[in-house]
Amino acid sequence: MELVGGPLDGQLLDVTGLSTAEQADGALLIAPGSVYGPGGRADYEPRPGCPDRRA
Repeated sequence: MELVGGPLDGQLLDVTGLSTAEQADGALLIAPGSVYGPGGRADYEPRPGCPDRRA
């Protein structure tokens, strides 16, 4: 899944081991380059109606 926007923009997230329900929940990811410094978090959710698996 491609991450769009935020500190992890353009990076890919491997979701092959997640169920459809888990994928629909989104992900809270560690974002080392965030404005809050190392250990910051980025919250990504699936984009509604976007069939190309972007979050």
